[in-house]
Amino acid sequence: MSPTPRVVLVTGGAVRVGRAIALEFAHAGWTLAFTYHTSAAAASAFEAELRAGGTPALAIAADLDDQGSRVLVAERVQDEFGGLDALVNSAAAFPRTPFDELTPALLADVMRTNLEAPVFLTQACALALRARRGAVVNIADIYGIFPLRHHMAYSVSKAALIAATRSLAMELAPEVRVNAVAPGIAVFPEGYDDAARARLLAKTLLHREGGAAEIARTARFLIEGVDTVTGQFFTVDGGRTVAL
Repeated sequence: MSPTPRVVLVTGGAVRVGRAIALEFAHAGWTLAFTYHTSAAAASAFEAELRAGGTPALAIAADLDDQGSRVLVAERVQDEFGGLDALVNSAAAFPRTPFDELTPALLADVMRTNLEAPVFLTQACALALRARRGAVVNIADIYGIFPLRHHMAYSVSKAALIAATRSLAMELAPEVRVNAVAPGIAVFPEGYDDAARARLLAKTLLHREGGAAEIARTARFLIEGVDTVTGQFFTVDGGRTVAL
């Protein structure tokens, strides 16, 4: 009798950090489902790449700002793969919101994507995760601890996600563990100014970029490398928060 495959769901898994996380689990032999919203071409190509490499993979188009979509994603994964062992909430919005330009609608939009979606997708997946004594990792940010100027909505949403991680750990114990990873400089945007990049790296203790792969390794470690860690958040920032 063959062993039951381990199944992970990664949100925002078609691009950037989410894609690196998905690849990390695929290379470790996991069965993979990932969501995407606007990156249809990238998602289709990534799904084909994973399947060609032998990974059972499913790309799911979903607007996770919508509660019905969250429930449908959870159901789709279970229908396709028969269960769920791990959830990585990686999808996020990172808008520039200077305080003088912030509106209730802008704040609500960011909170819906960066807080409400992870919380209620976790809720939708909770029964399946409990059945397999699974784990959840939320991708937070050091800006949830040390806010970023002109990004108030984002910073507040990530602070709330760190708090939600602790609350979810309490609510889902003892069957499900919940932790968060708080990246510092993970992946610079395309076309990012070299001088600005150098200035940011100089503010870290290690003076180098960890990259998305390091965030991915940390997420997988928290899911399969430990068994009694829950309600914690782990900064992966080259020592930037220590240097502040």
